[in-house]
Amino acid sequence: MNQTNQTWVTEFFLLGLSDDPQTQVLLFALFLVVYLSTMLGNLLLTSLVLLDSQLHTPMYFFLCNLSLTDLCFSTTTVPQSLIHMLSRRKLISFTGCAGQVLFFLFFGSTQCVLLGVMSYDRYLAICDPMHYPLIMTWKVCGLLALGCWSAGFVASMVDSIFILSLPYQGDNQIAHFFCEAPALLVLASADTHSTNMVIFLMGSVIIVTPMFLILISYVCIIISVIRMKTASGRLKAFSTCGSHLTVVIIFYGSAIIKYMTPKSSKDIGKVISVFYAVISPMLNPLIYSLRNNDVKRAFRNVANSRPFCRI
Repeated sequence: MNQTNQTWVTEFFLLGLSDDPQTQVLLFALFLVVYLSTMLGNLLLTSLVLLDSQLHTPMYFFLCNLSLTDLCFSTTTVPQSLIHMLSRRKLISFTGCAGQVLFFLFFGSTQCVLLGVMSYDRYLAICDPMHYPLIMTWKVCGLLALGCWSAGFVASMVDSIFILSLPYQGDNQIAHFFCEAPALLVLASADTHSTNMVIFLMGSVIIVTPMFLILISYVCIIISVIRMKTASGRLKAFSTCGSHLTVVIIFYGSAIIKYMTPKSSKDIGKVISVFYAVISPMLNPLIYSLRNNDVKRAFRNVANSRPFCRI
């Protein structure tokens, strides 16, 4: 599969998560279940928000944007991985690999910024409820959402330009189950120090900054929750905050380890990628919304309004 040292790579061979046939079948089943759950959960949430007028609030507006990023983020990598798990020739063209790198960074970066904005929205709603309607107007929500997508686009374009402008000659075997920037850079036939520095700096802005915003917001939220008079209210709020912070730790923690720390082993790197590329998009709708009483009520209302439910 290797090219000669003088030949530019036109396609890559993805080594995947395992070369054992039985393990690949098991991984195929696991990835398929996770991917279908991701599609179902995010599409269900989006449909409920569109159909139920009581969910037309800033919080659910941002959740719809999160669902869209989850759908696109997961679809960028998982379907192709499923095909490769049952295929002998795990090949992807250079153009296809470049597109996967670009879109993966785009939707991943957008989600990083969006989660930070969502934490700020929750901070205002809980810690400053009197001014919340005045601050989080629909115009402001639209601008914040546009800012998230724009930031994701800029970050992905900057990283992709530096990554894809490098020469790739010789080895074309990517030790990964999809084309991800760190795994691709290993194959570059030139010095990657400047590219790694750009990725680190962009990660500081796109990953670390929103993460600190989230942590600060939840510290303020927890302080407000502690001051609540009712024990049931405190318990409910702590349960919600704990669930949200779990998702934050999984998503941001694994992304920081992969993109902003010294290189780990290839096997560990692939496992880390599974957490934020495959598992996190499935958990987001469950943790952020489907456990919410408003969403449960909306689901019951929509289900009861369908003719077949009254037969």
